[in-house]
Amino acid sequence: MKSKDYTTNILVDKTPQVAFKAIQNFRGWWSQEIQGSTDVLNETFFYHYKDVHLCKLKLIEKISNQKLVYLVVDNQFNFVKDKTEWIGTKLIFELIPEGNHTKVVFTHQGLVPEYECYKVCNDAWTSYIQGSLKTYIETGTGKPNGKEGGLNAELVKKWGLPDK
Repeated sequence: MKSKDYTTNILVDKTPQVAFKAIQNFRGWWSQEIQGSTDVLNETFFYHYKDVHLCKLKLIEKISNQKLVYLVVDNQFNFVKDKTEWIGTKLIFELIPEGNHTKVVFTHQGLVPEYECYKVCNDAWTSYIQGSLKTYIETGTGKPNGKEGGLNAELVKKWGLPDK
């Protein structure tokens, strides 16, 4: 039997257009520590939380007001044996109109219970999607991770980031 990917959904009191625009602004609901464009098809952006989680994502599918798919092209966790968990997985956001509301279905395709990071990632995604993203869509103010300062020079070089 195939393992189940992580999925959760929220119902927001906004149009699919408003939700679609908000989802693409990862700085508004996930983290202010993002470099690159999060809303441009085939563009890659970089996210990090200190040196605990570093991740490069690429927007690979964009159907206006309906669906967004981001591919994890590189990833590293410092708290699991397999530092590369998430590589090749996809973050999928589907928007479904429901009356005057919009249902946002988030699936992290490939994030499965067998992953060592699953419990931590499950809890984090649940908080970000059901808390920060929902609030961001409905009020314009989310609860993203704040700016925390730069990465050390070794990580900047390894990940091919601009040296700020």
